[in-house]
Amino acid sequence: MEHGVEAEHFWENHYSGREQVWRGTPNALLVETVAGEPPGRALDLGCGEGGDAVWLATRGWQVTAVDISATALSRTAARAAGAGAGAGDRVTTERHDLARTFPGGTFDLVNAQYLHTPFDLPRARVLREAAHALNPGGLLLVVDHGSVLPWAWNPDADAHFPAPQDIFAELDLDPAHWRPERLDRPNRQATGPAGETATATDTVVAVRRLTGSVPA
Repeated sequence: MEHGVEAEHFWENHYSGREQVWRGTPNALLVETVAGEPPGRALDLGCGEGGDAVWLATRGWQVTAVDISATALSRTAARAAGAGAGAGDRVTTERHDLARTFPGGTFDLVNAQYLHTPFDLPRARVLREAAHALNPGGLLLVVDHGSVLPWAWNPDADAHFPAPQDIFAELDLDPAHWRPERLDRPNRQATGPAGETATATDTVVAVRRLTGSVPA
């Protein structure tokens, strides 16, 4: 099976095999980070069932929600339509295999929460494209797993988790145009799909495009 088709089948089965995969609430680090940002245009990479995208839309953001799974995108659109506060009109869904295509346009926020996959993904290239898609003053927020959770689909106790400084360095961004605002590894209490809990470590990379820079 061709690599892109295999990845699409994997994630489509991940979502279509259950009525609901995620709780539908926004990721806490997104809420914390965006609290002081004025609403604008947002791009949500790997949106899943739309918890982040819909939360942003209810707060006035125009959101492009991207995923490889058609089922995930359908659930995102349905969640937005039922959320009220005009969210249904503010969320646009696009299906992309980010290993091959990247959404067009420029954005004031790019949100990439747990953009992990068991398939080859040129993550540094994708995130570099995301940084270049920012408007001046815009923010790229990357949140990765920094520890193995008991319910993970890849529970490898020996998994390597790059430091936030290393993730930022891989983006190879010109310091005259981009500035890291947060490179951190906070802990949180996580809840799994069956209600189980565990302490999780996240890796946070927040990058600001400086206001004097010109969009690519």
